[in-house]
Parts: sequence; C-alpha cells; structure tokens
Amino acid sequence: MSWIEAILLGIVQGLTEFLPVSSSGHLAIGKALFGIETADLSFEVIVHAATVLATIVVFWKDILALLQGLFKFKFNAETRYICLILLSMIPVFIVGMFFKDQVESIFGSGLLVVGFALLVTAFLLFLSETLEVRRAVQAGNGGGQAGNGGQKMTWKSALWMGLAQAVAVIPGLSRSGSTIATGLICGVKKEEVTRFSFLMVLIPILGEAFLDVVGGDFAQSSVGVLPLILGFLAAFVSGLFACRVMIAMVKKARLRWFALYCAIVGLICIVSHLF
Repeated sequence: MSWIEAILLGIVQGLTEFLPVSSSGHLAIGKALFGIETADLSFEVIVHAATVLATIVVFWKDILALLQGLFKFKFNAETRYICLILLSMIPVFIVGMFFKDQVESIFGSGLLVVGFALLVTAFLLFLSETLEVRRAVQAGNGGGQAGNGGQKMTWKSALWMGLAQAVAVIPGLSRSGSTIATGLICGVKKEEVTRFSFLMVLIPILGEAFLDVVGGDFAQSSVGVLPLILGFLAAFVSGLFACRVMIAMVKKARLRWFALYCAIVGLICIVSHLF
C-alpha cells in the first residue's frame, strides 16, 4: 500500500464511518479498486481507531457527563447509561475473543460478500424506517413523520444493538446502520439511538487497537508503518470534519435514501465480482 492509497482510504473511512453505509465495505471496495491485498486487518483497525478518536472529540461533553455521573458512586442516569453501553459490548467481545480468525478470513473473501452484506444493510435500513413511520402514524405523530416518537434506551434494546454490532463485523454490513436500524426496530427514539450507536463502539475499537499495539501487530503489519500513520491521520482529520455534519444528517434524513445507496453499491459489487 502506497502512502497516497493510505491517505485516500483513510479519507474514505473518515467520511463513511458516520453514515449507515458500511465504512469497512467501502474500504474493501477501495482496496479492490487499487488492487491492494493485505495479510492482516491492521489498517482497518487503525483507521477505525482514528474515527473513534474523532467521535470522542465531538462527543466529549457527553462522555465527560457520563464519567462525572459514574464517579458519584450511585446508580444514577449516567451510571445506567454506561451499564447499557457495557451490556451492548458483550456480543462483540465474544466475537473478538473467540472468532477473530474467522472474521479476518471474511475480510479476505472479496466483493461478493461485501455486495450481499450491503443488500442486507439496505433491507435493515428500509425496514426500520418503515416500522418507525408506521408507529408514528398509529400514534398520530406529525402525520407519519419519522423520528419524532419512540422510547428511551432499554436493557433489551441495548443488548439487541450489541448483537447487531457483533454481526456487523462482516464487511459491507454497516455497523452504524445495523445498530441504528435495530434500535429503531426496538422502538427507541431516532436521536437517542443514533447517539448510543456512536458511543457504544468507542471501547471495543480502542480496545482492539490497544491490543494490537501491545501485541506488536502494527509493527509487524504487511501494510507498513508509514501508510498506517498516514491512514490514521487522514481518517482522523476527515472524521472530525464529517462527524457533526454526518450525524446531524443521519438524525434528520430518511434512512431509505441510504438504503437505496447501499442497494445500488451492493448490486454493483455483486455484478463486478460475477462478470
């Protein structure tokens, strides 16, 4: 991987991480376009860590409020929210601990898997918005305008979103798209589920990056140290630029447009693989 390719892929990661369109799928597509083959997932881990750091910068007030509530040492709203996040992490922790080799093999399976996974993402996004609009109509909420109703995060919805995040290790199956769609299907408010979706990924991604650093995986990566550094910086800077705009867009925009995009890109991936 050249330094220019690393920067371009980092920018792709930064721009797509905050949209329900699968940043890992777009990284796989970018690698296919550039003809890049890697023997490990070091680049994916490092650029995901970069966008997670960008998320921390954007959500620092929320994170600080949660930590302040936690250190009051009583079960308050902030402590409950952190417990919800920890609950959501259990499924992805199990996948990371016991199925890491299988996950890495999936990432090397080509655009066919990415294409079908993008179609699944499109279906989930379309289904979640359809159910959200239906609930709004039944409640007489704004003439069926999605995004105005729903409940707060529950233990059940946090666990279901955690399961969705664990399954979304498949490239092309959008992590944010899957978790947001799952939360909406569970009946959680769109604004609430979007915020939770971006906060629940912080510890797993940073934890994976920390373990790779401690284990020396980055130093031994087939990608090379310079591309990893440049990819990280590109993903972090583009992530900072995109985070606020993209999250606001996801909160307000109709998910069916993202579903349509995922469906089109998914079909292109499948066709390009077959022909």
